[in-house]
Parts: sequence; structure tokens; C-alpha cells
Amino acid sequence: MSHLSLSHLSKSYGGPAAVDDVSLEVERGECIALLGPSGCGKTTTLRLVAGFITPDAGGISLQGRRIEREPPYRRQIGMVFQNYALFPHMTAAGNVAFGLEMRHVPAPERRTRVAEALDMVGLADFAQRYPAQLSGGQQQRVALARALVTRPSLLLLDEPLSNLDAGLRVEMRQEIGRLRKALGITTLFVTHDQEEALALADRIAVMQQGRIVECAAPQALSEHPHHIFTASFLGARTVLSGRVENGAFAAGDIRVALPPNAYARPSHAVLRAARLTLHGGMADAPFSTPGVVAEAAWLGDAVHYEIEIAAPGPAPGPRVRVLRPTTEPALAPGTHVLLQGGHDAITWIGET
Repeated sequence: MSHLSLSHLSKSYGGPAAVDDVSLEVERGECIALLGPSGCGKTTTLRLVAGFITPDAGGISLQGRRIEREPPYRRQIGMVFQNYALFPHMTAAGNVAFGLEMRHVPAPERRTRVAEALDMVGLADFAQRYPAQLSGGQQQRVALARALVTRPSLLLLDEPLSNLDAGLRVEMRQEIGRLRKALGITTLFVTHDQEEALALADRIAVMQQGRIVECAAPQALSEHPHHIFTASFLGARTVLSGRVENGAFAAGDIRVALPPNAYARPSHAVLRAARLTLHGGMADAPFSTPGVVAEAAWLGDAVHYEIEIAAPGPAPGPRVRVLRPTTEPALAPGTHVLLQGGHDAITWIGET
């Protein structure tokens, strides 16, 4: 029996369904990321699980108990909000203690558990500070301690790192991962940041227009996506639509050789930007075509190129994304290149 089960959940606010027939099984101790663009239904799904809104249809079970009609305080769920939702008039200790007070936990036990929770997130020396006296990262740690101090059966995280700067995001991502594994707590979190999802989740549920289009382990989704939306949303890639002609995949003026074990009738070829090269030299490359650098953007450790493929007519040809390390000589817009990719740079989607 799954620890958390969502069965055919649907929710509408009068227009198109915000959540449309969503089903998901989460095992005990597992961490699942709901990943997708804004408006895809991931936050609504989380709010349905938390009990802040009720579904129009479908069921939610936690440890085998139906909870979709129960109020939030009866669901044994801890939640960390995007904006932290700390009480400004309470100290860090007071914020963490609030849920225990509502559960009528005796004062001696409450003090012990609050101290343990603050120590767990590295804030033992900040117990008497108010939220305004804490940094964003410290406020996030208080919110996390408050969610964990009640010893919930399920932890929900709503865009937990979106309000932090880049350095703090990495630090808090590592902290959340450490605590989750140490406590073995089942976790469901919402994010639009694919790096965050790839780093934290055991499985990623990719959402589009209110539905889960694909759910799998991070590596499986990244290396072998089965859905076009997943392929285009995860990572820097170019998705080519085409068909098989004369033993090769044809996408306009681009030709890609099929490997022996490829799909018999692929409908799309996904080109991984970080696995493409611009300087030729690859013998028998399944993908090889001349092009010209249309755009170049320096990203710190890599350069993001947009390569325009030559077209026979006056109209510009299609563009392919390429990521190359900054250790290579930079290429200015207008530079002619030979764009190549091996079989490891290409993922096929379509009929088997």
C-alpha cells in the first residue's frame, strides 16, 4: 500500500480544469517533485493534498486513510510555504512551537521538541530572534523546523527555495535533502526549477495543463523521456519533428541517422545541447550538418549557442541549441561551424 495515493483528482475554478484527472502513488520515505511551468496545476495539487481546497472529484489517501474531506489539522501533514508564512510577532521558537500548542502538547515536552527542531536546522542560537531579525535562509529554516516539529506523516514543500538567492538555494537544497533522508519522511514538493527537482527528488512528476504527463526517476526522465513536453522542458534541448525517409530521420533539411536499436517510426528527435559539438572531427556522426552561430550567451561555465542550420531558400533555417564549456575558444555570431552529435546526444520519441 502506498503511503500517499492520489486517485483521479480534479479541480476547476470555473474555467478549464486546474487539476485534471491526476493520479499518483508515493511510497513511504519517497520524495516526489511536481515539476512544470506556471499554471500547470502543481500548486493546486499540493493544496488539495494539504486540505486548503477540496477536489471536485477523486480521492486522497494517506497511510490507507481517506483524507480528501478532512480539515488540514487532521491530516498529519507538515507544510513549508513559498513565503514562509511566519508570524512576525513571534520569535523563531514561538513560531516552531505554535503547531505543538494547537495540539495541546505539554509545555515541558514542547520546549524540548522546539529546541531539538531548531538545533536540527542549525538555529539553536537564534531561538529568541523575530523573523525580521533573520535572513531569508534563516526564515526558511524556521519554517522547515515548524513543519517537522509536529512529526508529520507527510511533508509538503511549495516552491521552497524560490525566494532565496542562488547561493542560498544550493545551501538550502542540500539541507532539505539531508534532513529528509535523515528523518525518512515522505515528501511531496512543487517546483518549476528542474535543477532543484533533479537534485532532490526520487521521482519527478512532470505536469502540463493540469495533468501528469510523465513520472519517473530523474535520470530516466533526463536520458529517455517518453513525452514531447518532458523532452523539451527538461534541460537545454532541441526537439525536431519529422519522419523516417530512406532509412534516416528527416526534419526539414536536417537528417539524422537511426541507430540499429532506434524506434522504427520515430516522430521526434531530441538533441541534447550539452552533447553536441561545433568543430567537426567526429567520424560517422549520426547527426552532422553545417550551420552558423546566430547567438552566443556566456553562462559562467558554459556558452549557450543558437546555431542556425543552412536552408536552401531565403528564409532562415531552423535553430539548434548547443552548450559548450568556456574552456573552448569562444565563437562569435556569424561564425560557420560543423554541428555534430553522437548517438548519446539524441533521444528518440515516437512509435516503436
